[in-house]
Amino acid sequence: MRLATLTAQAGLALGAGGDGEANVTGFAIDHRKVAPGTVFGAFPGTRFNGEDFIAAAVQAGAVAIVARPEAKVEGAAHIADSEPRRAFARLAAGFFTPVPATIVAVTGTNGKTSTVEMTRQLWRMAGHPAASIGTLGVTTADESVSTGLTTPDIVTFLSNMTGLAREGVTHVAYEASSHGLDQFRNEGLRVVAGAFTNLSRDHLDYHATMEDYFAAKMRLFDEVVASDGAAVIWADDAWSQRAVEHAGRRGLRLLTVGEQGTAVRLLSRTPTQLGQVLEIEHEGTRRKVTLPLIGAYQAANALVSAGLVLASGGEASATFDALSRLQPVRGRLERAAINRAGAPVYVDYAHTPDAIEAAIAALRPHVGGRLITVFGAGGDRDGGKRPEMGRSACAGSDVVIVTDDNPRGEDPAAIRAAVMTGCDAKAQEIGDRREAIGAAIAMAGRDDIVLVAGKGHEQGQIIGRGDAVRVLPFDDVQVARECTA
Repeated sequence: MRLATLTAQAGLALGAGGDGEANVTGFAIDHRKVAPGTVFGAFPGTRFNGEDFIAAAVQAGAVAIVARPEAKVEGAAHIADSEPRRAFARLAAGFFTPVPATIVAVTGTNGKTSTVEMTRQLWRMAGHPAASIGTLGVTTADESVSTGLTTPDIVTFLSNMTGLAREGVTHVAYEASSHGLDQFRNEGLRVVAGAFTNLSRDHLDYHATMEDYFAAKMRLFDEVVASDGAAVIWADDAWSQRAVEHAGRRGLRLLTVGEQGTAVRLLSRTPTQLGQVLEIEHEGTRRKVTLPLIGAYQAANALVSAGLVLASGGEASATFDALSRLQPVRGRLERAAINRAGAPVYVDYAHTPDAIEAAIAALRPHVGGRLITVFGAGGDRDGGKRPEMGRSACAGSDVVIVTDDNPRGEDPAAIRAAVMTGCDAKAQEIGDRREAIGAAIAMAGRDDIVLVAGKGHEQGQIIGRGDAVRVLPFDDVQVARECTA
């Protein structure tokens, strides 16, 4: 495709020194991936400044550089913009075609992964070729390819979308993280509906305040969702009304879900041995749904997913009937094993105070004896949430074991010590995660439940940073099964 055609479609100026007739062959944000005909995005970052690699990109054959106006570009078109990441995304969106016809996005602190995956399942049960993109990777009906990030970089994101479309996928749900929204990693596509799950403390190592964190999330409604699109909002969160206001200012079609919801109202929730029965109301009709997943927050995720399907054209009766056939999401209150005494072991990705509290609340109705919780906190992340995680775990559990998570570049003992400041006498410290999981499983009796929180679906434990980083093989589900064998 001609460079001039792409810039015109994106509403961008070609810039001095550019050849509008040049054939664009690809896009890159890593100068090592530049080939003749590539458009290179040169962005200032926290660790590297892409502008330092402009000359190398030009030498490798870049035909255009998207960068700030003050950047020095010689030998290629300088597509200058004060928000180069956004300009690059819009330019790339014109190149990566086709894309699936129906795209929805989910933001919030907790529940994004489950919600996009449940949305994919509901679409698939309605007969649509569907996929989800997020923390679990790119998931279709028959495969999962890991990307390693909740929201991948814009080139990976758009190329994934095009690849899915060429494979016949028509419906995609993706996770819109605060980082991804703030860095314009998912721009340029027509998003027919966006969802907000909840907001609690997380990522304050990146965002200065909770207000900044929320503002990043709200870019989904403020700018990303199509102007004639819909907003699906879980109504029972402290931040929900403010999310409603953002959607309202944009004129988006609003579907609120939950006990205070108006589109899908949750009337009652009754736990059962293997799930829960939901009584809901939609458009004046009351329905009972047997959801094969435990926990209030799983009910919330499922209903938000149903809201997204309805917002994107799904039929109500078929959508609500399909909720009873949802499958558990990897690492989200996943029952990993049962020990010799008969105690089940659940693995969950909960790594914030609210998420730990929610996971405990989900399991508590099923506990006849003790709830034994194993968890830790990640290194090189918001340290302020560590004592709060300890308080949440101890408030709801009968026994707590504080262990290592992904220490990264920090001293694991110091991380555990920070967590322990929020704990009470019921907590003990076992640094080695395998040993901690084994100890919890060994002490669990027939009426007890073990919760292993923090890493969920992850397949490794991250130690060190920079050039010294190592990822040691570690899967909580597999370790739990080995400890019960």
